[in-house]
Amino acid sequence: MLVCRVYDFYPKTIKVSWRRDGQEVTSDVTTTDEMEDGDWYYQVHSNLEYTPRSGEKISCMVEHASLKEPLITDWNPSMSEAERNKLAIGASGLILGLVLSLAGFIYYKRKARGQNPLELFCRSPLVLMSLVFNVD
Repeated sequence: MLVCRVYDFYPKTIKVSWRRDGQEVTSDVTTTDEMEDGDWYYQVHSNLEYTPRSGEKISCMVEHASLKEPLITDWNPSMSEAERNKLAIGASGLILGLVLSLAGFIYYKRKARGQNPLELFCRSPLVLMSLVFNVD
C-alpha cells in the first residue's frame, strides 16, 4: 500500500489523486475527509492499495487553491539516509535486547539450580599439580 499524506493546508477544499505512468488511478484508492489539525489548518491522507512494479512511475498529485499548479510527488522506492539510520538503530536495539534477554535467562536458570550464576562468565583457574619422586 502506498500512502500520500498532505498536511498544513488552508482553505479546507483540496483534491488528492494518484497517477500511474501519468494516467489517473481511481480503483483501490481511499482518501480520508479533510481533518482539522487544531491550528486552523487541515490534513488529508490518501491510500493506494497497489504494489508498484519495476519501472512504473507512481505519483501523488495535490490540487489546492494555494498552489499555482498541481504539486506532484513521485514515489521513490529507495530509502533515505534518515530511514536507513532508523532501521539500523532499531535492528541494533533488537539485537541488544535479545542478547540481554538471553543473558538474563541463563542467569536465572543457573541461579534456580543452585549454581553460581556468574560461573558462566568467571571461573577459577584449574591448577594441576603432580608430584614426581626420584627412585634411586
